[in-house]
Order: sequence, then structure tokens, then C-alpha cells
Amino acid sequence: MSLFRVILAIIFPPLSVLDKGCGSFLIILLLTLCGWVPGVIGALIILNKRK
Repeated sequence: MSLFRVILAIIFPPLSVLDKGCGSFLIILLLTLCGWVPGVIGALIILNKRK
């Protein structure tokens, strides 16, 4: 998880998880529409997962 990704997750969460797949993008987009904080938390969790 790079510093650029963390900053992007704070500013616009769906864009930071775009390369993780369509499902992750849609989940984070829905969370962000419900509230900015849940979107940021979800994006950081997805970015922190290791494959």
C-alpha cells in the first residue's frame, strides 16, 4: 500500500480500489454514497489486504 494510494483513498475512495476489481469498486462506491467515512474505511481495508 503506497502513500499515493492512501491519499487517494482519503480524497476519493472508489478511485483508489479501481484496479482491485469491479466488485470492490462497486462496494466502495456504495459505501461512499452512504457516507464518506465508511467509504474511506472500506477502501483502506481493501488496500491493506494482501493477495
